[in-house]
Amino acid sequence: MRTLQYIAAVILVTGISSCKKYLDKAPLDSINTANFFKTESDAIAAINGAYQPLQWPKLYNLRIWTSDIWAGNSIVGAGGGTDGIETQDIANFVTSTDNAAALDIWRGPAPGILRCNLVLKNVPAMNINQNLKNRILGEAYFLRSHYYFILVRLFGDVPLITEPQTPEDNLRPSRTPKAQVYDLIIKDLQQAINLLPDRSAYNGADMGRASKGAAMGMLAKVNLTLGKYTETVNLCRQVTGLGYTLNTNYSDNFNPATKNSSESIFEVQYFGKTSYSFWSNENQASWVSTFTGPRNADFVAGGYGWDQPTTEFVNQYEANDNRKDKTLLYVGGPSFDNKQYQSSYSVTGYNLRKFLVPKSVSPDYDTNPANWPVLRYSDVLLMEAEASCELNNLSDALVPLNKVRQRAGLPALSGLNQADLREKIRKERRIELAFEGQRWFDLIRYDNGQYAASFLKSIGKTNFAPKHLLLPIPQKEIDTNPNLTQNAGY
Repeated sequence: MRTLQYIAAVILVTGISSCKKYLDKAPLDSINTANFFKTESDAIAAINGAYQPLQWPKLYNLRIWTSDIWAGNSIVGAGGGTDGIETQDIANFVTSTDNAAALDIWRGPAPGILRCNLVLKNVPAMNINQNLKNRILGEAYFLRSHYYFILVRLFGDVPLITEPQTPEDNLRPSRTPKAQVYDLIIKDLQQAINLLPDRSAYNGADMGRASKGAAMGMLAKVNLTLGKYTETVNLCRQVTGLGYTLNTNYSDNFNPATKNSSESIFEVQYFGKTSYSFWSNENQASWVSTFTGPRNADFVAGGYGWDQPTTEFVNQYEANDNRKDKTLLYVGGPSFDNKQYQSSYSVTGYNLRKFLVPKSVSPDYDTNPANWPVLRYSDVLLMEAEASCELNNLSDALVPLNKVRQRAGLPALSGLNQADLREKIRKERRIELAFEGQRWFDLIRYDNGQYAASFLKSIGKTNFAPKHLLLPIPQKEIDTNPNLTQNAGY
């Protein structure tokens, strides 16, 4: 994170109080905080600005979903050669300290953390409606926790900054032990649970804001990562009690016509075409259909051919799993938008179908309005199943697991011992959440990283070493801030 981004004198927000969609962009302005945080509109604009870095290529519009390539589900594909070389290097475990993707992810959360800190510093003293104030503070706690959760899992110890900094502050912070970072994440999420409304309180332009269920679901994921299984089960069941349900059609989770559905717990919001450049942070179009559409095939607007599934991944599908045809393009599979797939469209013979948006919806490469799923109810069910299994409550684990399998058209499981059930749950997570940026985080937490080592080497990634459980701290950041230390082995 560039420490120069932590400046208290200005806040980068957008003037969105008059916009129809709460994350629609207006030009970014530098606003003096002494003249800001006066009205409800100011507070709303400030929290809206805190969501925006989630949308950027440094996080969910590129780097997070390409982590499935690191995890071995797919290859870069794309145009070949050096196209996506930074992702290729991470996936081949030859990552260097000047890797562009690592730099993006290190810097990506910083503006969001700054904006959350400014909200948390200034909004409590504002004379505005108390319910609105509570909601805005809850959103800020949720978002700050999520930005740090991304960082701590990928880099380990990271600078922990909870106040907007002034020029008099230490702008070259050291890395904070990850245990303390997790303490803040948990505290923030508990605050968010207390302050946020249920998702039913949102409608119209506010759909998609962080809710109580999102905070509970994210805290469940944090607890699962830390091996706190009883807490995970309890939180997952509380999420269920809020009324989330599985969509009947798996594809509805990725269809822009059905976004923010009953299965959606938290999504990054996109709205399609805006006046901003496709390649800019201000862009409001999702990149994923453009990037993953088959190259030179005219299936979707753009079509850069990224994220091509491997044969090893495809072979994991059980017979009659209806998610296969909704996730993959392959020879003999269903047509897409009346177009038949050819194996020559990719290196592996497969492309992603899951996130593709037809030209009737997104006619140009920069018009895709599809949201990105960060947390779905099926993920919560599988977290409950996993935590119950680790507690050796096997019958309890089978209930949520079989709900996910039933939607996929698969038979219910029964009679498994703990070890076999554990593997079934891990496989189910791989298939259910495929290419959604979840697999890498699962790999590195299973068995304290031992599972990742065994799996990655089993698929031929022999360069993998324990150091690769974390990304390197970018050398550019260390050069700027000599108080930063490098992760072991880099």
